[in-house]
This record gives sequence, structure tokens and C-alpha cells, in this order.
Amino acid sequence: MRHVLLTDYRMLLVLVLIAGYFSFATLTEQYPTGADAARQVVALAERSCGRGASVVIVAESGEEALAFSDAAEDAATAAGLTVDDAVVGEPPEVAHELDRLTEAGTVPAAIVTTRAAAQWPLFAAMPERYPALARTPVISPVGHVWPSFLRRSNLLAIADRIVVIAIVAIGMTMVIITGGIDLSVGSLIALSAVVSTVLIRDLAGGASASAGAMALCCVAGAVLCGCVGLVSGSMVTFFLVPPFIVTLTMMLVASGLAFTLSGGQSVYDVPASIDRLGRGAAVFGIPNTIALMAVLYAVAHVVMTRTRFGRYLYAVGGNREASRLSGVPIAKVILVAYAICGCLAGLGGIVQASQLQSGAPTYGVMYELYVIAAVVLGGTSLMGGQGRVLGTLVGALVIAVIQNGMNLTGVESYTQKVVLGAVILAAVLLDVSRTRGRFSPSPRRESLS
Repeated sequence: MRHVLLTDYRMLLVLVLIAGYFSFATLTEQYPTGADAARQVVALAERSCGRGASVVIVAESGEEALAFSDAAEDAATAAGLTVDDAVVGEPPEVAHELDRLTEAGTVPAAIVTTRAAAQWPLFAAMPERYPALARTPVISPVGHVWPSFLRRSNLLAIADRIVVIAIVAIGMTMVIITGGIDLSVGSLIALSAVVSTVLIRDLAGGASASAGAMALCCVAGAVLCGCVGLVSGSMVTFFLVPPFIVTLTMMLVASGLAFTLSGGQSVYDVPASIDRLGRGAAVFGIPNTIALMAVLYAVAHVVMTRTRFGRYLYAVGGNREASRLSGVPIAKVILVAYAICGCLAGLGGIVQASQLQSGAPTYGVMYELYVIAAVVLGGTSLMGGQGRVLGTLVGALVIAVIQNGMNLTGVESYTQKVVLGAVILAAVLLDVSRTRGRFSPSPRRESLS
């Protein structure tokens, strides 16, 4: 097990180290918000004032503040506290309400409020402005030191952001293991998103389309991309055209089709419910996209390690001639690998269309580079015959963590490109080193010696 982690999954250690660095770099004082903050301050009020005490709830304007106010009222009632008033608004509105309470002779035992509202000058000047409230404590959420990087919302954002690249990278892993490459996946993402949304708009009823009709349109988009992948595989297999040239051509064709079908515009006439896949959450609050990604990687891992097709992939990429002599159906294996890659690129386009509630020919720009980078970072050799799909997932996470961490630490976008490029180059150099053997001379040097 240790040998596997140090070789095939050594990027897992890199991922942990990068995550550790950004965790340390983003250590800040964190404060609960919304309902969590409400429960905390009500508990503090009960502890300091006792059951039966009266409180006034104050929150600034906004949806999160409204959630705080509602949750605080519920928590106060459950804790046996009396709510004299609940005010959600700006300082003048709160001041007016405090004037009314003091004129009526109402003196609450405590004022519970949000972190932002507690910093208003109004509360700092309260002893002078409202002498009756001079001894009334203003209770706000208590903070704790925690990395912004490790907040649950940020971790889910990392996984949600990388999900399209990670899904497409499954198919790319299969293609690269066979010794090929597919540069068309970025354009296939756009083509699938456009085809799916155009079909929904023109054939399924647009914004009033049913869930079943939307599903069929999305399947059509993914199947079309699978057919494009099948064409690429056919050219590579039967006409012996280099994969780089074939898929570069298909990248241009798919991009051109996406722009033609959409008229160069985004397609927005789709039901609002299309976002259920991209933004919804089904079980334990886990986003549907993350659940889908996990299922796909589990299936791909089983296919790659436990099936005949998986063994054939490695055999074709490791030694094509030996595979042919052993009876491996090389043409069929390559065709299926490219078709799967195309279908998964199409699925990635559907996910992106769901996340953005539209389809556009500009989706997927530069994604082919990120996908290939994730595969290489995950330990798959560009020479073919070596790699693991779970390593690809680690590679995708490395890219997402680096991007997210640099955003949190304020690194500008241009510098981020330089860093990501350096990481990818390092991964390629490691791949070359592993393939040729450490410190071994290159063929060019041997010929010169």
C-alpha cells in the first residue's frame, strides 16, 4: 500500500501539502452567520440572563439577517426567553425602535444581534443615548480562529467548481492510457450544452418543457458528442491519422457547429428546473454534481481495474503489437475509449448548462488543457499504458485547490496562470522521468556520444 501511495498516488501527498499550506495561509477569525449565529447568541443570552428574561433581536438588512432574526425568535422561545421586539433594518430604523421601547418603559435584559450590526456606532453610544439601556448587554456571535479554506462552503465550492473537468477527465484518462489524446473535449462541452438547450427551446416547449423532455434533449446532446468521439476514434484506428491532428480538427468542427446552432448567442429559453442537476442537493446537503462525480469515478475505477475492457486499455497503450498478437481487439478498444470520452464531455456540457441555466458556444474554452493536466497530474503517462482513474481525480482536485487557494489569498489571475503552468510542466517532467528512468540520458544524447 505504501508503495502505491508513493508512486501512482504521490500527488495525493502533494494535494495534502497544498491544502495544508492554504489552510495555514487563510487562518482568520470566523464568525457564525444566519441560523447558526442566532442559536449561539440566544444560548449566550440564556446563560447570562437566565430563563424568562426578555430580549430584543436586531439584525441588518438582507436575506441572511432575516434568517438570523427568524431563527433567533424560534431559539429564544425554545429557551424560555421573552422576545420584546425583533428589528431587521438599518441603524435609523433600529434607533427609532429603541426610542419607542425606552419611551414605553421596556428595558430588555439583553440585545442579541449579528456580528455586523454589533459594530454599529449606535450601540457604542447607547449608554449616552439610552441611559435606561446602559446596563443592557449587546450579545453578538463569538468568533473562533479557523482557516477560510477549510470552511464547509468553500470545500463544497472547490468540488463543485472542478466537477465538469473531473467528469471529462475520466474519458481522457482512458484515451491517454491507450496512447492517444483528445483535444476536442472543450468544444464538445459547448456543443452538448448548445444542442441540449436548443432542442429544449425548439422542440420540448422552451421554458415550459417537462422534466422528461429535458432529459431526452440532454441525452441527445451527450449521444451526439459520443458520436463525434466515435468519428475521432475511427480516424485514428482505420486511417491511422495521428490523434493530435484528428481531435484538433474535431475541436474546430464541434466549436463551429456550436456557434452555428446557437447563432453565436447564449440560449436561455429553458425551464428554471434545469438547475436541479447543477445546483440541487439530494442527500445530506451534498450537491448533485458531486454525487454524480463520485458515482462516475466509482464505476470507472471498477471498469479500469476489474473488467476485461480495462485490461485491454492498458495492454493497447503498453504494447500495441503484443496486444494484437495476443488477440486484443485493438480497434474496438480505441473506438470505445474515444466514444466514452466524447459522451463524458457531453455530460460535462449538460452539467455546465444546468449550473448556468443556459447553453452557449463559449463554454468549455481551455477545458481540454485543464482536463489533460488533471490526467497527467494524476499519474497517467502520456506515453500510454500507465495510469489510474482515481489518480486523475486527485489531479483534478490539485488544480481546483490551487485555483481556490490563490483566489482566497488574493493572487491575481495572471499569476495564477503562471503557477498552474509551472505545476503542469512539473507533472510532465515527472512523467518523462518515470518513463525514461531517473538520470538516464535522452536518445539524442546517446546518439551524440
